[in-house]
Amino acid sequence: MQNTFLVGLSRQVALSRELDVVANNIANINTNGYKADGSLFEEYLASNARSDTGGRVSYVRDRGVWHDMGAGPTEHTGNPLDLAIDGDGFFAVQTPRGERYTRNGAFHLNATGQLVTSEGDPVLGTAGPVTFQPTDKQISIAADGTISVREGSNKTSTQRGTLRLVAFAKPQQLQKDGGSMFKAAPGDAPQDTTKAKIAQGALEKSNVRGVVEMSRMIEITRAYTQVATLLQQQ
Repeated sequence: MQNTFLVGLSRQVALSRELDVVANNIANINTNGYKADGSLFEEYLASNARSDTGGRVSYVRDRGVWHDMGAGPTEHTGNPLDLAIDGDGFFAVQTPRGERYTRNGAFHLNATGQLVTSEGDPVLGTAGPVTFQPTDKQISIAADGTISVREGSNKTSTQRGTLRLVAFAKPQQLQKDGGSMFKAAPGDAPQDTTKAKIAQGALEKSNVRGVVEMSRMIEITRAYTQVATLLQQQ
């Protein structure tokens, strides 16, 4: 009977943590550039636990979380500072916590003319933070990230730098840092990439599938209730 309680408890703990993952996905269904998470489980054989017939007792243990790095749907906004990435890549952002990476391209200009995220963190170009002049107009960002503007009354374009796009050899090892930000894992440094392309005037939405996540939440809740009923009967 003790084994029954322990096996049931291990299952409830795993379900509880999986529910947290699903709930976080649902909470970020409208977060631009958000990547959905999934739970990983594995069998755990207790070395000192034996069934009535002498066999080893198998528990369930949540091993970790994996990231769904698939692209979310693209929404065309027409805002020249809204940017979406086509392909595997991330924008580089300078935050107080260090360099971070995101697919959320909802940018704007701050009071000093820097291109920043919605949290106010500077977006990095190949030569550092991207800064515009007060007289700049008609901002154009090419597919390779090259930024061109019309300065004042000039009819010729002037470049303001090139956005930095990076990719990772092991994207599943990226660590989430907020809704749509990622932190590089130790030993997996970001590499500049030219394979990803930028679409101006568009945003990548969350790749969370709302119906799937709601169905999964119902399944988890029912499974938790079934285990609780079994333990009460025991």
